[in-house]
Amino acid sequence: MTAQIIKKYFPSITDDQFDKFNELENLYKDWNSKINVISRKDIDELYVRHVLHSLGIAKVQPFNSGAAILDVGTGGGFPGIPLAILFPEVEFMLIDAIGKKINVVNEVVAGLGLQNVTAEQVRAEKVKEQFDFIVSRAVTNMPDFVKWVKGKTKKESNHRLKNGILYLKGGDLSEELAVYQTAKIFNLPDYFDEDFFETKKVVYLPLKYTGKK
Repeated sequence: MTAQIIKKYFPSITDDQFDKFNELENLYKDWNSKINVISRKDIDELYVRHVLHSLGIAKVQPFNSGAAILDVGTGGGFPGIPLAILFPEVEFMLIDAIGKKINVVNEVVAGLGLQNVTAEQVRAEKVKEQFDFIVSRAVTNMPDFVKWVKGKTKKESNHRLKNGILYLKGGDLSEELAVYQTAKIFNLPDYFDEDFFETKKVVYLPLKYTGKK
């Protein structure tokens, strides 16, 4: 699978954006041979299992120019880097507790020439800034994740969805989300045809502004 699949679902991307998506494969294959941030079987399915999966968030809520997004537990840069390519006018902060993963993120960001991404080795609880949305890809259960990011959403909402969490998850989430009356599930097969997305979802959870810094 090549970067062409991105054009299938996001036909309005520019040539520059397409080139950046295209370059992801070379960059990740190179860095993965040095530091294993993507499983061996997944590297061959990079565009479906990592890039397109990350962009599922954009199908649920496109980000407006000037927005600020926090990617918690970014690993090798997902979902943050594909979203940063798609939304060049949006600021992204990518964090992970593991330094070698952040090193890879910084190298990929530099290789692509992305100006709208900062990456830091830090735990979510230590981040002081506030954001429109907090994104992540199944780093933990939702109750723990909510604790990590409490107080990190901006007061003013400027999107169709109110500020909060956009979380990529799979499987049956009914038990995990039972305590969250405001959670909404978006099924990715509604947006993408590939079999990989059969059980994949974006969970949206609005977060109340607490005023905490």
